[in-house]
Amino acid sequence: MAGNSFGTLFKITTFGESHGDALGGIIDGCPSGITLDLDAIQFEMSRRKPGQSAIVTQRKEPDAVQFLSGIFEGKTTGTPIGFVIPNTNQKSDDYSHIKDNYRPSHADYVYEKKYGVRDYRGGGRSSARETASRVVAGAIAKQMLPEIKINAYVSQVGPIALDKPYQELDFSKIENNPVRCPDEQAAAIMEDYIRGIRKEGDTVGGVVSCVIQNVPVGLGEPVFDKLHAELGKAMLSINAVKGFEFGSGFEGAKMKGSEHNDLYNTDGTTKTNLSGGIQGGISNGMDIYFRVAFKPVATIMKEQESLDNQGNITAMTGKGRHDPCVVPRAVPIVEAMAAIVLADFYLINKTY
Repeated sequence: MAGNSFGTLFKITTFGESHGDALGGIIDGCPSGITLDLDAIQFEMSRRKPGQSAIVTQRKEPDAVQFLSGIFEGKTTGTPIGFVIPNTNQKSDDYSHIKDNYRPSHADYVYEKKYGVRDYRGGGRSSARETASRVVAGAIAKQMLPEIKINAYVSQVGPIALDKPYQELDFSKIENNPVRCPDEQAAAIMEDYIRGIRKEGDTVGGVVSCVIQNVPVGLGEPVFDKLHAELGKAMLSINAVKGFEFGSGFEGAKMKGSEHNDLYNTDGTTKTNLSGGIQGGISNGMDIYFRVAFKPVATIMKEQESLDNQGNITAMTGKGRHDPCVVPRAVPIVEAMAAIVLADFYLINKTY
């Protein structure tokens, strides 16, 4: 299996399966001399971990990170940072019913056809549990660039959308509710909706919005390695993501150039920011903002048709512990991947 690494200079390679002994990773390229706040790293892990509220999967995992290398006396040494995250609450029997079946809209079928074998326990490598390792790397990347502020939040659950511009939101309220929506009224409606979906044995998708502030001018390369292209790749590599747009996004397609152009101020800032903080693939110093769309979780607790490995259409009902809506737990993953991209481009920018 190729494609287990992300990044150029600041690079994360992950390993492990949902129901294996552990997940883990190696972070290569982290500069030496960075004092790490290990509690802050664990805090990010707690934001992503399962079992944190009644509206997410009830799998109970502490997601405690054990660092094996690359850190000495609280500082990075410049050598590869190795770490593991033990799996402590596997229930592999929950997946025995799909040993010979392919769940609709899941990766089961394509994994088996591509590799000739698959780990059916929780999806194995295709499980979103792999993203725990990304959150570790993202937490370290954030500490590399403490002046840059990255805030993601849930802006939509199913048909319920938060229409306020991000400038009107108080990001300090994101962690005040299990949905991770900074608007209390919208968050309450979203939470009730997710609870209802869960009772139905169904799942629902949503949108995570992200705002990155205090980004210096000049991050990103202008041709194939555009900043927004790498952010898009990073977000689209997250499980269940179906869409990415930055700045004006698809709404910009409806506008005229005279409406869309961001006119300059004398200091190089712009009066508007429909460009989303990126022009020509390079950060321009304005806020970077984007939206990430997540599909409903594929495993549902309703009977539906599936395909078995003998080519038969059979009835199947999902079992096990699954998120009725993935977006609340996806918030720290989106932030982590954004931080990894920025840390990588920060190091690339220092090479010339």
